[in-house]
Amino acid sequence: MDEKYKVLVVEDDAGIRQSLFETLGGLGFLVGEAANGEEALLRLKMVDYDAVLLDINMPGMGGLATCRRIFQLYPRLPIIMLTVRDSEEDKVEALDAGAHDYVTKPFQLRELTARLRAAIRGSRATATVARSSLMIGQLVLIPEQHRLEKSGNEIHLTPKEFELMRYLMEHAGRPISHSRLLVSIWGPEYGNEREYLRVLISQLRRKIEDDPGAPAYILTESHVGYRFREP
Repeated sequence: MDEKYKVLVVEDDAGIRQSLFETLGGLGFLVGEAANGEEALLRLKMVDYDAVLLDINMPGMGGLATCRRIFQLYPRLPIIMLTVRDSEEDKVEALDAGAHDYVTKPFQLRELTARLRAAIRGSRATATVARSSLMIGQLVLIPEQHRLEKSGNEIHLTPKEFELMRYLMEHAGRPISHSRLLVSIWGPEYGNEREYLRVLISQLRRKIEDDPGAPAYILTESHVGYRFREP
């Protein structure tokens, strides 16, 4: 890895924290450590990290509360949750809190580092992309300003919501499969995490549709994926 990415490991278990510090450091990452959410927020003020590995179960400020706070303060900073819990409900809860990804303990180091790098690359690509405005119906998406408007009113989108919205609008009128959307938005390491899409699609519909229960813009293609309405 030519460039050394800076990663903050937030983990209350000193043994796991030390293991990640040594292992990721040996792979070329610059690793910072925090034992809890409060310490993590302090370190983020001092260092410009590229990603955060965050344990979901911590004393004091819990992982989900810490995730929400980091996302509020640094919306473009990728957060990967580390947890022993693997239910779909837990994953959705983490994604709703602002997490970019979710890795279950025990995890394969190759998988963790691949997702770290994919998250960082995706975040940087989103920050630098600049394309022409897209207009469909009452919606106008302005990539260079990271802005979406409906009937002239701005709609706030999270970074991943914006990426998904842009991709769907760029391919308006064409059905896009779940796997293609996952690979396009999260990276080549993805393809089966459909709960990620369900969370984002639901959030987008609540924000852009007059009636989220009967969407006019983001349409479901049964057993396939999603399709944005014709331009």
